[in-house]
This record gives sequence, C-alpha cells and structure tokens, in this order.
Amino acid sequence: QPDDRGLIGDVPVLRVTRRGPEAVHFVQAALEPGAEVLLSLDWERRFDHMQQHSGQHLITAITEQMFGFKTTSWELGRQRSVIELDTPSMTAEQIEALERSVNEKIRERVPVTVRELAADDPEIETVRSRGLPDDHAGPVRVVDIEGIDSNMCCGTHVSNLSDLQVIKLLGTEKGKKNKTNLVFLTGNRVLKSIEQSHSTEKALTSLLKNGPGEHVEAVKRLQSSVKVLQKNNLTLLRDIAVLIAQDFKSKAVQSQLFVLHRKEGDSEFMNIIANEIGTEETLLFLTVGDEKEAGLFLLAGPVEAVENLGPRVAELLGGKGAGKRGRFQGKATKMSRRGEVQALLQEFISHQSPEA
Repeated sequence: QPDDRGLIGDVPVLRVTRRGPEAVHFVQAALEPGAEVLLSLDWERRFDHMQQHSGQHLITAITEQMFGFKTTSWELGRQRSVIELDTPSMTAEQIEALERSVNEKIRERVPVTVRELAADDPEIETVRSRGLPDDHAGPVRVVDIEGIDSNMCCGTHVSNLSDLQVIKLLGTEKGKKNKTNLVFLTGNRVLKSIEQSHSTEKALTSLLKNGPGEHVEAVKRLQSSVKVLQKNNLTLLRDIAVLIAQDFKSKAVQSQLFVLHRKEGDSEFMNIIANEIGTEETLLFLTVGDEKEAGLFLLAGPVEAVENLGPRVAELLGGKGAGKRGRFQGKATKMSRRGEVQALLQEFISHQSPEA
C-alpha cells in the first residue's frame, strides 16, 4: 500500500518508509527537535487507499472461496488496482458472479477488525499470509473481515465493508507465467470513473450529434470516411508529385539543383519526384513535414555527390539518415535550417561547375 502524505506543522511530508519498527518521514524542510507540532493527514488519499486495500482483501477471499483462484500479488495503482490470480484465465460469467458476490457482502455491512498477535502465537499459522518481512519487529497485525477472511496485513483498512460503497471489476488482462490480472475499482474511484465517462459521453454527444447508444456506429462511419479520404489524398499527392517532376523537366534550361518542401507530403511523394526527374544530372533536396520543426528529407543525385553531402545534410537538419545508390534520406528535427542546406548544396554545385 502506498504511504501517507500530510503535514508536520506546516512542513509537507514527501515520503514515509519503514526501517524495522520505525516509520521514517522525509520532509521538505528541517524540523526543530523537541518542538510541539500538529500532524495533519491527507485524509482523501488515506481513505482512498483504505477502500482499495480492503476491497482487495474482499475480492481475494471471495475469489478463492468461489473458484479456488489464489492471489499471488496485487498492486494499488494511482487510478486502478490489479490483483494477480493464479489461473490462466477467468470467464466473463465468473467475473460477473464475483462482482455480484463482493457487492452483496458490502450491502450486508460486514465488520472489519484489526488485532495484534505475538510473533510466536500459534494462531498465526491459521491466518492467510505471504510471510513476514525479514526485518519485521514487534507484534503481528491481522485484519479480519468477519466470517469471510483473516489476513496478515500492515495496511490501513475500513472498519466496515459498507465503507467500500461499491466494487467494479473492469475485467482481466493477461498476466505473467499463466497468471491472470484482475482489474478493479472501489468506492470513490467508481464514482470518479462514472463522472469521467459521463463527461466523455456528453462531449461525444455534442461532437457526433447523436445519442450515446449511437456513438460507436457514428465513430465507425467516421473512420470509414477518413480511410476513403486518406486514400484519395494519397492518389492526389502522387499525381501532384508526377506533375511537379514533369514541370521541371519541361523547362528549356534545367537547374542543377532542385529544392522543394511540401508540408503534407511523405516519403513516397519525395521518391516519386526523384524517380520522375532522374538524378544523373540534377541534385534534388526534398523535404516534407513541419516547416520549422520535425519532418523527413531526401537528397538524391549523382552517387558521389550524395555520398559526400548526405551525412552533412542530416547533421544540419538535426537528424539521422542513410542511403545508397544516389539517395540519402531520413528524419529531421530542425527543418528551419533548410535554407542552410540549400546554401551548402549550391556552394557544392558552384565548385563542381566547369567555370570553377
């Protein structure tokens, strides 16, 4: 169970841990030895942990009683909790029956009590436990859910199952080594989850212009429409790439350097242009993506030129790339430096010209 938080006087407690029988508090500022202080507990955090922990004890006990599935570990998470069960799987019917049973126990208002036993008390052998820590000191603490469970535990718990309010089992996930992870919420976490789901439902109703029962179908229709649009956009982008290349080739005098940036392009767009233009005589520097931040680049042209310039282009753009046979392409993080790359390429071409 996670540790408590709160204040010692007006100094926040950052962490609490155990060293043998001592509770060690880590605080934000030094405290004056011997000073009288008021301790303030973060009760919302504490009560949440109490609900989840007592809920886990109840679920663990009832799961073993109903199906014989033992709990091998559990995790009290920030948003949801998980119990690892020693079984390869659970059916939907088992989960439904388990949820019904644990909530019946909550409605029966079963008391939860805490008692302490001496470390050598023979009754300890009858209590469910995963063993004591090596550095344990003092009496052994046992948490009893009347008529349901008796478990060795150092955590904080509610005094009655009615304080749990409700338990919601969210289903299972595949665990490790033929184990199953059972995911659950208890008490106020259930209420918060419902509130969040309701807010999402209201937002979707406003966006999709239909009721909650039609949300899934509406999203499926939108997904289908998006796929069609994406396919059409790709076709148009390919056509544009061909036209750009043809326009360049139609010019009476072709430049030795061709530079182009298109925000909505992709790797295929750049390669189509390079294929259509050909790279025997022309050096091509093509980029797609955000004009100032991240994107993709392609340098194509004579093999020697590309081998020489490719790594330098990638370095200028703050990216990485690789290439072969007259093409060097990769990802860039500093697309705002495209002008510097163009200047580098222009300088290279000027030094290669016969006049130079």
